[in-house]
Amino acid sequence: MFLGYNTNGFAHHRLPDAIKILAELGYAGVALTVDVHALDVFAKNHARERDEIAELLTFYRLTNVIETGARFLLDPRRKHQPTLLDSFAVPRAKRSDFLKRCIELAAVLKSEAISFWSGTPVESAPDEVLMDRLVDELQPLCEFAASHQVRLAFEPEPGMFIDTMTKFRELHDRVSRPNFGLTLDVGHLQCLGELPASEHIKAWKDRLWNVHIEDMKSGVHDHLMFGEGDMDFADIFAALREINYSGGVFVELSRHSHNAVETARKSLAFLSNL
Repeated sequence: MFLGYNTNGFAHHRLPDAIKILAELGYAGVALTVDVHALDVFAKNHARERDEIAELLTFYRLTNVIETGARFLLDPRRKHQPTLLDSFAVPRAKRSDFLKRCIELAAVLKSEAISFWSGTPVESAPDEVLMDRLVDELQPLCEFAASHQVRLAFEPEPGMFIDTMTKFRELHDRVSRPNFGLTLDVGHLQCLGELPASEHIKAWKDRLWNVHIEDMKSGVHDHLMFGEGDMDFADIFAALREINYSGGVFVELSRHSHNAVETARKSLAFLSNL
């Protein structure tokens, strides 16, 4: 495994600067959060920026994943909307188009995976209807990703439709595609009481393609600096070593961008000891 950092934790830096700093600190990978100021796949200059970032990643020998959790990229007024759960086809198509553009980006950048989540429905609907809708949207997305040789790593997220590992298993079994796997945020397991984390790491060892890490308190979805929560990091890293996990363990501290460099430095020192 190797340690990486999510660029959503460098929200006040230019993306090339963030990449250079992370490489200089000693990180081996970056989770590139596509956003309004970073690799915006809808921007007119996207191809030029993409090629610049590709050169930087090659120069610094950084592995990468593509993260799609930008808050207001698709709708400047509604956080994380629209989603693949929307009851209308046009908003769902907008999210699908975004994800396809990110898949194309991942193919160029030779990314380990593209990471995404379900989002939350804006209208009330039975769970079975939402699950059917999500599966129907994911099937062609998996085909598109397969045609670009890109893996899709789905993240269960507290507060979203697919939040628990139980729901993710149902979704995974129904999608049933070889390029559809898991982004596991170990802090989310702590938040929702799905412990020990090692059990889930071992259970999903064949489909675990992306790991997010931070500290977190039980019952509270708040990404904390290491040492401020309740996480059992020894359990987590022992399990990752046991399954011979070869992917990235990416720090996700988006609310620490005001002190990004020092936060990244302290995070690397803490995690390296593990």
